[in-house]
Amino acid sequence: MLDSLVLLTDAAEQVALSRILRNFRPDLAIWPVADIGELRGIEPALLRNARLVAFASGAIVPADLLARFGYGAFNFHPGPPNYPGWAPAHFALYDRADTFGVTFHVMAERVDSGTILDAVSFPIPQGCALLGLGELAYAHLLQLFEVWAEQLAAEPSPVQRCTLPWSGRTNTRRSYKDACDIPLDISSDELWRRMRAFGGNHYGIAPAINLHGVTFTATFPETT
Repeated sequence: MLDSLVLLTDAAEQVALSRILRNFRPDLAIWPVADIGELRGIEPALLRNARLVAFASGAIVPADLLARFGYGAFNFHPGPPNYPGWAPAHFALYDRADTFGVTFHVMAERVDSGTILDAVSFPIPQGCALLGLGELAYAHLLQLFEVWAEQLAAEPSPVQRCTLPWSGRTNTRRSYKDACDIPLDISSDELWRRMRAFGGNHYGIAPAINLHGVTFTATFPETT
């Protein structure tokens, strides 16, 4: 019987998401963790009757940990099925996408490859910058969590609500760094595309130009 749930998310979300889950299952034991180190600190025997739920977490859970959970592992991904992997909002802005979204899926050994259980799409407002898109995605991701909270807290197996496949390139930290490597012959349009999407110095990575062995970095002020 499912008797506990490990909640993998940042500290800021742990209390609020735990409260939502306990609305449906007051007796559910919830273990909030922020990273893989804390996850490995849980006694493996305790996970046989547990479920893992990740929410907007950048942690990549290795296969040996996923296999310990008797009631599965699930992830709320702050991006649509066509933007798997790292920093989906950044790459959507770079692509000048018209829509964005959020995805709820089974966790698998390969990042963002497990069965999609649900997804929500929304239009990107004209002129929307990274901060605004991130806020929209977070709001929709929280709503999606609320929709699935009862099943996650009380049901042995969540029931799939859609059959969407993952598509597109799975972006990585390497992809992000490559996009921030600005060639000297870049066009004006391409430069501003990259600055809009990657110019906020997120993850400690900023667009940079190397000239005669000297690296120049640039940042772009974000607005909503």
